[in-house]
Amino acid sequence: MAGNGNTDGEFSFSAAAARDALPRITTEKGAKSTTSSDVCHDDTASRVNFQTIDQLHSLQKKRSAPTTPLKEGGGVVMGTSGPTTPVSGESMLQSVSASLASLTRETGPKVIRGDPTSAAKVMAHVPQTPTSAPAADVSDSSLKFTHVLHNLSPAGNHPKRRPSSLTRFDYIFYKTKRHILNFMVAELYEQAIKYEKGSFVTSTGALATLSGAKTGRSPKDKRVVKDETTASELWWGKGSPNIEMDEQSFLVNRERAVDYLNSLDKVFVNDQYLNWDPENRIKVRIVSARAYHSLFMHNMCIRPTAEELENFGTPDFTIYNAGKFPCNRFTHYMTSSTSVDINLGRREMVILGTQYAGEMKKGLFGVMHYLMPKRKILSLHSGCNMGKEGDVALFFGLSGTGKTTLSTDHNRYLIGDDEHCWSETGVSNIEGGCYAKCIDLSREKEPDIWNAIKFGTVLENVVFDEHTREVDYTDKSVTENTRAAYPIEYIPNSKIPCVGPHPKNVILLACDAFGVLPPVSKLDLAQTMYHFISGYTALVAGTEEGVKEPRATFSACFGAAFIMLHPTKYAAMLAEKMKAQGATGWLVNTGWSGGSYGSGSRIKLAYTRKIIDAIHSGSLLNATYQKTEIFGLEIPNEVEGVPSEILEPMNAWEDKVAYKDTLLKLAGLFRNNFETFTSHKIGEDGKLTEEILAAGPNF
Repeated sequence: MAGNGNTDGEFSFSAAAARDALPRITTEKGAKSTTSSDVCHDDTASRVNFQTIDQLHSLQKKRSAPTTPLKEGGGVVMGTSGPTTPVSGESMLQSVSASLASLTRETGPKVIRGDPTSAAKVMAHVPQTPTSAPAADVSDSSLKFTHVLHNLSPAGNHPKRRPSSLTRFDYIFYKTKRHILNFMVAELYEQAIKYEKGSFVTSTGALATLSGAKTGRSPKDKRVVKDETTASELWWGKGSPNIEMDEQSFLVNRERAVDYLNSLDKVFVNDQYLNWDPENRIKVRIVSARAYHSLFMHNMCIRPTAEELENFGTPDFTIYNAGKFPCNRFTHYMTSSTSVDINLGRREMVILGTQYAGEMKKGLFGVMHYLMPKRKILSLHSGCNMGKEGDVALFFGLSGTGKTTLSTDHNRYLIGDDEHCWSETGVSNIEGGCYAKCIDLSREKEPDIWNAIKFGTVLENVVFDEHTREVDYTDKSVTENTRAAYPIEYIPNSKIPCVGPHPKNVILLACDAFGVLPPVSKLDLAQTMYHFISGYTALVAGTEEGVKEPRATFSACFGAAFIMLHPTKYAAMLAEKMKAQGATGWLVNTGWSGGSYGSGSRIKLAYTRKIIDAIHSGSLLNATYQKTEIFGLEIPNEVEGVPSEILEPMNAWEDKVAYKDTLLKLAGLFRNNFETFTSHKIGEDGKLTEEILAAGPNF
């Protein structure tokens, strides 16, 4: 299977041949895809501190030891396709799934003693005979067959159909007859529980699983192929999330991933869509080694109907997730055993050395940030909801600003919680699901998310009671970045299909721990562009000798880790669409008032909700306004249900001198951050417009 011959349908790794076999993506406005010739949602968690895989699994369950202790003199070596065939002798290498598990290796693979009783097992309903007798002159690698579990569907929308013969992995390159396997969720759960150690069913029916050593994204290990096209189109250099690699290094990693997937008894393949707008949706194919990853992407992407699957055709973008296997650290551009690589020319993504499922979600989001602007469609890292009268609002905000809380409103329909497109016809959700943080989750604070964690939901890295299987969402034993991935239909007031008309309001959220920004201010287009490019919030840095100081955080376009083009290009598109549709920009501070963190107080959520309600209703447009100093923000004199004295930040501070000093300090941080963008050459004059620069703080 991993050879280069063509006589029995094997892979051909010729770069030219592979490129010619790929579809061309039409990027003109409104065109369909055809087969013709760093800190937003901060999930960059540190590596889990453990020495062995069993130690990692022990963190998952409270007051318990591993349910299956290792036998004396041997160990059970588990893989995604069942226990691996043991090799006798002291020098047996640990299996791919148990040994390397996203670890950064300092020396080399560890070795363990094999357990003779853990002979390779196969699923009873999966035949293990080749479709045809191999030729006599092929290599041993060509004798290996991999069963493709294609479109395992937990939704159970389609009838079951089982293959009559084994399908080769080169099916992914469209060289064999297509088999669509549709299983109920119980079977997909079974794949995870039976073959992936650390997978359990919780008391609510959700699937709890572990993502390995990596419990967050690895932005320093994410790379994009820099070729003749992307060299001029993408944002490179200071401040950019795009770290370059060459195509040869990508192909090395790609072949390593494909070889690993070829070595497995089975792989999972999802064919799905991105973007609920049918005229601009993207077809994606995800090839993965874990049932957990297949279920995760089933939830996060848009699920095709049975008819759409039958006519799916060639995907526009493909992910090869071999994250249980490391990259070769001696490959050019590699800095660790983890590598997440995107090749926009080949329309492929390769994952090695990390099992964190969010890499797939955010990798595809980056691809949409590249493809959609080519169609004159703005891609946005935002929440989105719609009122009963059809008024749409976009919510931008970094972690801790209240984006999820404020965009979730029982009186409004949820279009999406994270990723959207704004086209000539309106807004559309990119995804088919939600990826919610679970740390400190409670029924009282987040009832919709709480109730969505049920059968079909994936729970990542949570800790639960070993007897009751009830999850303790306050427990950070594995990571603070615990997550739940579920279909958007699990939210009662979600709007299906997830599309809406043009937004009336664009709301930029900032949790200002310095306490100098107004609770709400109305922005003109230039100010909206400036604050959108800045992507500001402030966090509490910690305690030093009893003094807590805020720390400013900036993330361009409120999603710097995922954008492909220069931030000013997205900002210009946002302003253009807002102007054309008459949308209004707002800056809402959900942070402190009357002083910085430690001396002031957090603005009450009830007040912020009153402000958001006034924005939705349109009443805030009719208020009288005054302009603040330094930032030049227009603030209302009155908002129903909100104390007037807090609307002007200076009035809420007792120490006016301290207020002015803090305001100047924050203004300086804004100015220093924006220097990254003023040096970028845009247009023939090579400068940002004076209008945008003038919209920043003036002092």
